[in-house]
Amino acid sequence: MGHYTAEVLWERGDQDFRGGRYSRAHRLRFDGGIDIAGSASPHVVPPPWSDPAALDPEEAFVSSIASCHMLWFLALAAKDG
Repeated sequence: MGHYTAEVLWERGDQDFRGGRYSRAHRLRFDGGIDIAGSASPHVVPPPWSDPAALDPEEAFVSSIASCHMLWFLALAAKDG
């Protein structure tokens, strides 16, 4: 089995952390060199404290399952011709 790494980068800045008024925007970096904007979902944390254009954890989870399912199906289809 392979070894996979991911790095999550977030900067506090000078926002009101204790008051909950801070950005949830962050960067996701993967071992293959991909760098993705990440954030809390705007359905959970409203903008400007989240970034609606960024990938949220729920989207990442659902897309990883969908990708695995598709790749499994493609492998089965390729075996059957």
